[in-house]
Amino acid sequence: MQSVTIGENEAGQRLDKFLGKYLKLAPKSFLYKMLRKKNITVNRKKCDGSEKLAFGDEVQFFLSEETIQKFSQTDEITDSKHGRATDNVFCQTARPPGLEIIYEDKHILILNKPSGILSQKAEASDYSLVEQIIDYLLESGQISKEQLRTFRPSVCHRLDRNTSGLIVAGKSLAGLQEMSRRLKERSIHKEYLCVVCGQMKEKKRISGFLKKEEKTNQVRIYSEEVEGSLPIVTEYMPLEEKGAYTLLKVALITGRTHQIRAHLSSIGHPIVGDYKYGSPAVNARVKKQYGISSQMLHSWKIEFSQLQEPLETLNHRSFTAPPPASFDVWKWEVLKRNQ
Repeated sequence: MQSVTIGENEAGQRLDKFLGKYLKLAPKSFLYKMLRKKNITVNRKKCDGSEKLAFGDEVQFFLSEETIQKFSQTDEITDSKHGRATDNVFCQTARPPGLEIIYEDKHILILNKPSGILSQKAEASDYSLVEQIIDYLLESGQISKEQLRTFRPSVCHRLDRNTSGLIVAGKSLAGLQEMSRRLKERSIHKEYLCVVCGQMKEKKRISGFLKKEEKTNQVRIYSEEVEGSLPIVTEYMPLEEKGAYTLLKVALITGRTHQIRAHLSSIGHPIVGDYKYGSPAVNARVKKQYGISSQMLHSWKIEFSQLQEPLETLNHRSFTAPPPASFDVWKWEVLKRNQ
C-alpha cells in the first residue's frame, strides 16, 4: 500500500483530477474501477472521484508497486555525456548559469531572464527556464520529486528566446493560477526597453491588426482588419537618441505574439539585432562592429495591482531588471541616471 498526503498544491481539486496527474498513464476506466473496488481510497473511505481534496487528506493506493510504477510518468532526459537515460530534471550538458532572482516568496519568483534561453521547452531535450526553475527548487529543498508528480512549477507568461528581462513564475499552484489570471486580464503593467533603427522624437500610441502566419512562425501587421487578424495597440516613448539609433520605452496595451518587434518594424523602426523582423544590413553592421547578435529588446519593469490572495502583498509594488551588457554599447545616459 502506498499513501500520499495532500499538500497545498493538490488541495481544492477533485480526486479524479489528482489521480489523473499522479497516475498519468492509467486509463480513466482503470482509475474509476479502482475507486469502486476500494483499491484507491481517501482517509480509508470509499470514494467515487468527485470528492474535493483538502489539505492533509491521505490518499491510499492499495496497488502493487509494479502497477503504480507502470502507470506513473517520469521525466527522462538523455544524458549526452554517458549516452543513457537519467531521471534528472535537467540535462547534464549545456546548463546555463544560475537564476538571476529579482524577487521570491512562497508562491512566485520574479526572474531576469537572459537572452538566448527558452521560457518553456519546445523539444523534449530542451533545457528551458522552467527546467532551471524546477532544478533550483529541488536543489534548495523547496519541492521534492514526489511533489512534481502532481504539480510542476512553471512560468506565468513567456518571453521570446532572444528577449531578455523580467518574467514571473509560479512556485505554488495558487501563485501560478492567480498570477496567470491577472496577466491574461492585462491588469499587470509591463514596460520594455528596446533599441531601434532611426531617430524617434515623440511619444506615440500606434494601433493596427496582427495576423500570425503559422507556417513561418511570423506575424504580419495590417492597417485594417483582415480575416484572422487581431487588434493591437502599442505605446512607445523615446528616451534617448545616439546617431542612427533610439532607445525606446514601450508599453503593450494589448499583448500578442511578437507584437513589439513586428509593430515597430511596420512603421520603419525595427529593433536592432532582430533577425526575423529587422534590417539585415543594420544587423550585419552591429554584429561586426559591436558583436551584437540578438535583438535589443528587454522586459524592464513590472507593476502590480488588484492581486488577491495569496499575492496581495505585491499590490502597488514594482520591480525592474537591469538590461544586458549589450545595451551598454551606446552608453545611454538615461539608463545610467536610473541605476
